[in-house]
Amino acid sequence: MTADGSSGGPPDVAAQQASPQRLETQRLAPEQWAAVVVNYRSGSMLTDCVEALVADTSAGISEIVVVDNGSEDGSVDALRAHHPGVTVLRPGANLGYARAANLGIAATRAPIVAVFNPDAHLEPGSAVSVLHAFRADIEVAVVGPKITNPDGSVYPSARSAPGAGVALGHAVLGSVAPRNRFTVAYRQLDADPLASRDVDWVSGAALWFRRDALDAVGGWDERFFLFLEDVDVCRSIGASGRRIRYEPAARVVHVVGTSRAARPAHSIALHHLAAYRYAEKWWTGPKRAALPVAAGFLAARAGVAAGFAVVRARRLHHASDSAPGRP
Repeated sequence: MTADGSSGGPPDVAAQQASPQRLETQRLAPEQWAAVVVNYRSGSMLTDCVEALVADTSAGISEIVVVDNGSEDGSVDALRAHHPGVTVLRPGANLGYARAANLGIAATRAPIVAVFNPDAHLEPGSAVSVLHAFRADIEVAVVGPKITNPDGSVYPSARSAPGAGVALGHAVLGSVAPRNRFTVAYRQLDADPLASRDVDWVSGAALWFRRDALDAVGGWDERFFLFLEDVDVCRSIGASGRRIRYEPAARVVHVVGTSRAARPAHSIALHHLAAYRYAEKWWTGPKRAALPVAAGFLAARAGVAAGFAVVRARRLHHASDSAPGRP
C-alpha cells in the first residue's frame, strides 16, 4: 500500500511471486518507511493494526504489506473490505513468524522497515520519533517503542541478552517470584521506561530496522518458527557492530498472545523449542557441553507448564459454562 492509500502493485499477491531480492538501501527520506504485519488468526485486530499504521501520518508511511500465515478466521477478508489497497501475501500455509517477516520485507523497498504483530496498535505520532532515532545516529540499526498492555501498564519490551545463568534463574523463578534478581536483570525492570537507551534486544511485537543492517545478517533466522526470533535477530545485528535502541517516545499498545490463546500448550512447546535452538546457536566453547542438560530441563519445564495451561484452560471453560444466564 502506498502513502496515498493506492496500491503499489496487485493487492493480492501469491507468495510464490514475491521476489526474494531486496533493493539497495536508499537515503533516508521523510516518507521512506514500510510496515510488514505478520498475521495468524487475529480476527478484527488485523484491521485495527493496519488502520493505526495508516492513521499515524507523522512520518509518511510508504508501504504496508500483510503476510497471512494460513488464517481461516476471515481476518484478511475483513481487512480487504476496509483497505483494498493493502498488499497481502498468502503463502497458503503457516510459515512461522521469521520466515513470514522475511517474505514481507522482501516485498517492500523503503530503507526503514517495521515488523508488527497484528495485535499491536501504533499510537499517533510514534513513527516520527522512530525516524528521529535513526537520523540521530547512523549506527542505530533497530528501534523498539515503549509497549503498554491494554490496561495501560508498561510491558517490559527492552531487555538484556539472556546469558545461561540469568536464563536459568528467570525460567525457574520468573513465574513465582517476578521480582527475583534474574528476572529483574533480564527484563530491565529497574530501568526508567521513559528513558531512551541502548539495549540488547527489543520485543518483536513492533520494531523497526535499517534494511541494510538486517540484510547484512541475512534477515530473520527462519529456524525460529515462533518465539525468540526477535532476541536472535537483535543479537545478530548487535554482534555485527550496530546498535539496538529503545525509544519510548514511540508508543504501541499490544494485546499479548492473541493468535496463540486457543492453543496454549502448543505455544508453550514452541517457546521451549525456540529456547533450545537459541542456546544451540549462541552457546560456544565449554557451554556447549551443557546443551543436553539444557534440552532435558527445557523439556521437563515445558511439560509442567503445558500441564498447568491445560488445567487452567479447562477451569476457565467450566467457569464460563457455569456462569449465570448460560443455557
